[in-house]
Amino acid sequence: MNKKYDLIVIGGGILGTFHAYHALQKGLKVALIEKDAQPLGATVRNFGQVVPSGMDSKWQNYGRESLKIYNHIQNKFDISVRNNGSVYLASNHEEVQLIEELSIINKNNGYESHLLTKAQCLEKYTGLKTDYIKAGLFFPQEITIEPNLMINKLLDYLTTEKELDYLPNTKVIHCDIWDDEVEVETSKGEILKSSKAIVCCGSEFKTLYPTVFAESDLQVTKLQMLQTKPQPNYKLNGSILTGLSIRRYEAFYECPSFKMIKAKEDPNSFEKKWGVHILFKQATDGSIILGDSHEYADAKDIDNLGFDLRNEVDDFMINEAKKIFDLPTYEIQKRWFGIYSQSKENDIFNHTIDQHIHIITGIGGKGMTGSAGFAKENINKIFNFY
Repeated sequence: MNKKYDLIVIGGGILGTFHAYHALQKGLKVALIEKDAQPLGATVRNFGQVVPSGMDSKWQNYGRESLKIYNHIQNKFDISVRNNGSVYLASNHEEVQLIEELSIINKNNGYESHLLTKAQCLEKYTGLKTDYIKAGLFFPQEITIEPNLMINKLLDYLTTEKELDYLPNTKVIHCDIWDDEVEVETSKGEILKSSKAIVCCGSEFKTLYPTVFAESDLQVTKLQMLQTKPQPNYKLNGSILTGLSIRRYEAFYECPSFKMIKAKEDPNSFEKKWGVHILFKQATDGSIILGDSHEYADAKDIDNLGFDLRNEVDDFMINEAKKIFDLPTYEIQKRWFGIYSQSKENDIFNHTIDQHIHIITGIGGKGMTGSAGFAKENINKIFNFY
């Protein structure tokens, strides 16, 4: 079998799928190859919080563009977008100072946010503990989605309505350049040819280009998350980000007081050791997803992270969550971890081979928020659509 495309995308996660989406929007003929029956990696193992507010200025712009794209798609068909906003909850005067500074930064960026008093936070968020909350910063434009539902609905839409050639359960065994075009061979014996190829899957990157992979600065991060049983007669709107998030998210690095406040923290604390910050999001079944933690290793040493869940990390996150919200139940129905890759030196790993093959991975924790906006710009750049 021989097929010719304008673009072949390897990896059906959110980064690869949105590259395919934007290429199709430009009228290109596109194939998307996914090694599994459906995406199983970081794309579906996250909170589903689209929060440009947590990113530095560059990636906030990508995130804000992503919000427009998600809402545009949602207006065509349901991909589970809920326009319910995000809030950062400050628990002490230092965190209040940081959210006040961030509100000024976002005012200058033209990104809408609203400072909330303690009383407003308690009124808006049922179960929030009065002895925790001091103030909040609310971003009304931000959204939540159900990751697994969103990515599979989007792939179905692109396949049925936009003429995407989607090849799930297909392993790429060879990708190289012949006669000034890309030739991709699959484990099924198919030969696909294209003008350009984009490799967005870390495992394919490792096997197809082992030397480039070995020389890369990629590291992997393992995150633990939990899901409670459905909460009876309880509603929690939007993405809830708390004091530890304020002390961790990149957006706050730009605040004048950030370095001074971080310098006071105990470097040996449990939350520092395991990179814990506490997030809440209510799923469509009424359950609460909470977490998360961060454990790091160089990409080549990914096996060192193991496949187990650290009970002491889960217990710590639950105990911290109980200090913030009084939920009807903290009974846990599901525990899992996700792994994503990120570049140590850059905001994303982007390596080009002979102007035809583009390895684009290592987006880190920015994938759900930033991929749609970044991919739009990147397709324009790769195909000179400017």
